[in-house]
Amino acid sequence: MSTEFPPSSIAGKAEAYEFSGRGEVYSYTIIDSNPPAGYEKFAPYVVALIRLEEGPLITAQLTDVEMWVEKEIDGRTRSIREFDVEIGMPVEMVTRKLKTEGERGIIVYGNKFRPLFTHKNQSK
Repeated sequence: MSTEFPPSSIAGKAEAYEFSGRGEVYSYTIIDSNPPAGYEKFAPYVVALIRLEEGPLITAQLTDVEMWVEKEIDGRTRSIREFDVEIGMPVEMVTRKLKTEGERGIIVYGNKFRPLFTHKNQSK
């Protein structure tokens, strides 16, 4: 992940800076109702503020945090979608599908963040 710092629109001359693409969840919300146009079929999904290792906060969608659990509701067992997300959870940037556009179904890819893989969560 790279960007110009300071932005050339502010400072004139800028240098490219390469971010590590790793950070931690600073805050998050689950988008369940009224998602933005083009994202309706993905709801519910998680959007988070990520504090990068280098310090800046960015907004990004989280991926690979969805899980299905069996719960008893009104005397019946049902599969419920839940999200395994915690404040402070280490994450890393990955490239994933964001949405599909137009009649031709053009796929738009972009950056999302997923839990940082460690020995602990690889065995789940």
